[in-house]
Amino acid sequence: MDVVTWATESLGVAGTATLNDFVSPLGLLTATIAFWIGLNDQNPTKSLGSSTLPAFLNSSHANAAPWGNRTVRDTPPWDVPETGVTRSYDFTVRRGVVAPDGVNKSSILVNDQYPGPLVEANWGDWIEVTVHNEIYDPVEGTSLHWHGIPQNGTPWYDGAASVSQCPIAPGSCLTYRFRASVYGTSWWHSHLSAQYSDGLFGPMVVYGPSHVAYDYDVGPVLVHDYYHADYTSILTNVLGKNPLISLLAASDNTLIQSPSNHQCSLTAGNSSPCTPTSGPAKFGFVSGKKHRIRLINPSSVGAPLLFSIDNHTLTIIANDFVPIEPYQVTVVTLAAGQRTDVVVEATGDSGSSYWIRVRQPDLCNNVIQPFALAALYYDGADVNSIPWTTSQPDFLTPRLEQCSNDPIQDTVPVFSIAATGKPDATVTVNMSTAINSQNQTVFEMNGVPFDGSYGDPILAHAISKEKTFEPQWNVFDFTGKQSIRIIFINSQPFNHPMNVHGQQMKVLAVGQGSWNGSIVRPNNPQRRDTQIIPANGYLVAELTGDNPGVWPFHCHKSWHLSPGQMINVLFGREELDAMTLPAEINAGCTVWNAFAAANNVTQYGSGQKRR
Repeated sequence: MDVVTWATESLGVAGTATLNDFVSPLGLLTATIAFWIGLNDQNPTKSLGSSTLPAFLNSSHANAAPWGNRTVRDTPPWDVPETGVTRSYDFTVRRGVVAPDGVNKSSILVNDQYPGPLVEANWGDWIEVTVHNEIYDPVEGTSLHWHGIPQNGTPWYDGAASVSQCPIAPGSCLTYRFRASVYGTSWWHSHLSAQYSDGLFGPMVVYGPSHVAYDYDVGPVLVHDYYHADYTSILTNVLGKNPLISLLAASDNTLIQSPSNHQCSLTAGNSSPCTPTSGPAKFGFVSGKKHRIRLINPSSVGAPLLFSIDNHTLTIIANDFVPIEPYQVTVVTLAAGQRTDVVVEATGDSGSSYWIRVRQPDLCNNVIQPFALAALYYDGADVNSIPWTTSQPDFLTPRLEQCSNDPIQDTVPVFSIAATGKPDATVTVNMSTAINSQNQTVFEMNGVPFDGSYGDPILAHAISKEKTFEPQWNVFDFTGKQSIRIIFINSQPFNHPMNVHGQQMKVLAVGQGSWNGSIVRPNNPQRRDTQIIPANGYLVAELTGDNPGVWPFHCHKSWHLSPGQMINVLFGREELDAMTLPAEINAGCTVWNAFAAANNVTQYGSGQKRR
């Protein structure tokens, strides 16, 4: 194989360079040497046996699984075991400098880690996380959302600023307490403006039964876009007069488990120091064994990313928190907010090595460096060697359908739950963009961009006797309705990964053009909490009104959510009447409002930028 073929096929046209750099022999040589040096940096391999995850955490059940005889196939997801266990975590949020791709960036971190620490529990456990806000220079509030956790009975701990709580003010703290009532793979992240884009996120695993056998749980693997600019600077540009600016907010890089190389010439004019050989992540496989990989996409936009391992087949076993009937692919598609669990059989020989690849398709994302590589080493391999493998054919071929998830015909939940033949309520939500009175670009839902108030959360109004809601809060009250069908119509030339809080939606239909009224597999439709609606297309989602609270339903692209692309669904007015907000939630709002008044806080996003 000649060197140009090796670079374009084996490096996926990117490692440390762009396609144009590979046209130049000097650029090719520089990129190849830089990536080789990066591999030989002392990046630890994710070694099996020492860093793999267990089948479950220690519990009072000795060596037995704490969920007893519950199974994926035969146990309803709502039959949650009572473990009597609380898993406690302590988070300190502060600023710090990280350089996952070699470029220094001032970030917002938990416990000085990037990404943040793993939160783990057994199915049925309670999780307590005490969050201390120490964000200074400049000061900033924060809130944390536990993505995909239904929060049954604890809607005030959902973590969405302006909906379920006020932000945690600098110098104060809040303890979130919620039940791990679902199992699988997820993540936690800031839900204040686009703050998680600056590094405030981390993985979450809830151990539960499995319907597919495997030998090792490699654990969470985070794949995502990465921006060198801070989120407030990007939002200032996104909120400009031209809605296309949101499309032009290009990410700088693509990361696999954070470490990656970056071509420093691409940051010309950037005053931040740049080290071009930070090196890729490294993973380990044992030949002949099956390995579970928990893929998470915590991107700011990244809708979607493509994940692949050279010469390996990936068996998908779960999407978000929903186990599905296994099916095989060579490329996994992940939008921002989504998770996919795969089992990979190590069919190679001991001592071999392969590339793991991630790509942001150019047709779907605006990105400077769209490819990322990580190295996979089998037992006995030289972990400082460079793999000489070529990519899967589907990985490099650009296709418009790559801007969507896999066909929902392919994703069959293991436990069947049928769609409702005639829903109690049906609403249509039209998605569009506009320029508001302040000459800012906003993303509208039925002509109204969401515009919440950090100091006046919607849930407090829903629990109060008055239950009054401002029009710009986009509250859809479905009290008394058990089955709700929402038809999203996207008239925009770009996709949106739509995420619902408080439950998993049934995805009845999705596609481009107009919905013809048909439902895909009505006896057991796909369920998940985040689903892509394609450009100029539709998404038909069914919700269940059995979880009292106010739940956001929004695009998970940071640069679309912050300018207003969100509605809120309200369930259970009567049940909410009997609830009382915890004292610490009310006290947190008192502290926040005093802090905001004293510091003239700027609220970025939520429909507009205002003081």
